[in-house]
Amino acid sequence: MNAKWIARFGGLAKEVASWSKDGTQVGAVIVRPDRTVASVGFNGFPRGVDDSMDRINNRSTKLLFTLHAELNAILAAKEPLVGYSIFIHPFQPCAQCAGAIIQSGIKEVYCPYSYNERWENSFKAALQMLDEAGVTTIFI
Repeated sequence: MNAKWIARFGGLAKEVASWSKDGTQVGAVIVRPDRTVASVGFNGFPRGVDDSMDRINNRSTKLLFTLHAELNAILAAKEPLVGYSIFIHPFQPCAQCAGAIIQSGIKEVYCPYSYNERWENSFKAALQMLDEAGVTTIFI
């Protein structure tokens, strides 16, 4: 994918991230090989679950209830994702989301390189799994 399209979809992932009520706003955009959008997702509670600020501001509740942007985008897709790309902002996927990306058939991950001490082991495991599964990671 050329730089123009990478910038567009990276920017869209950033916009989608802003839809999250959480202070840690993460967005994901899944793109078809023809460069059209298949699905989007942001980090938040599942549909129909009360996402009041009291719950979001309670860290233990938030961590238990929140679906990550990547998983939300995969689950919202209405079609098989084999051979598609995913754009994530502002982090790279965690290990659990990397597993979902692999299982869905997505073949390219576009994301910023992320260092976060709390997530370091998960980020490393995610990159290892993506690599072993033949999913290309492109840092943008």
